[in-house]
Amino acid sequence: MSNYKTTQEKFWAGEFGNNYVDRNIGDKIIASNTYLFSNILSRTNNIQSIIEFGPNIGLNLIAIHNLLPFAEITGVEINKKACDILTTLSYVNVINTSLLDFSTNKKYDITFTKGVLIHQNPDELPKIYEQLYKYSNRYILICEYYNPVPVEIKYRGHDSVLFKRDFAGEMLDMFTEIKLINYGFIYHRDNVFPSDDITWFLMEK
Repeated sequence: MSNYKTTQEKFWAGEFGNNYVDRNIGDKIIASNTYLFSNILSRTNNIQSIIEFGPNIGLNLIAIHNLLPFAEITGVEINKKACDILTTLSYVNVINTSLLDFSTNKKYDITFTKGVLIHQNPDELPKIYEQLYKYSNRYILICEYYNPVPVEIKYRGHDSVLFKRDFAGEMLDMFTEIKLINYGFIYHRDNVFPSDDITWFLMEK
């Protein structure tokens, strides 16, 4: 894929995205993810299929597979280098495309992002919310940096690639039939399972 719609897509598909792959590898991340998703998934029921938009090399999906070993797992990832690593996980169906371009006739019991919406062009968020909603049979999970109002933050010296806002609130406003089931926060200084100050929101259709 080369006809990217946004600057952010080009950014993550290219060299910076490749370098991100190299920085984010490790058993500690998987351990923290396992703790996080065990808390989240405890409020769900009968999850048989999962799709993550923007899984990178699959550190979230490894944790989820450990918790739900029989679930069908799909990852939609824009960066080719990340996909090459992701395909080594035999239980993941890997699709190398932008989440904006992704299309399928299937639906999944849970659709989710983690640390992905913060890096999208704000103008494209309604389309992405539609993707999360459209391909979900029941649950939608958003794990992102939260801020009550939209803000842009410089990210590793770059502009226009990191944004914080109330993503879940915007989805709840956009799709009024969705209800919030649970939410939580993981602190980067947690004594046992630190993460990247992620706030998560589990919603149900």
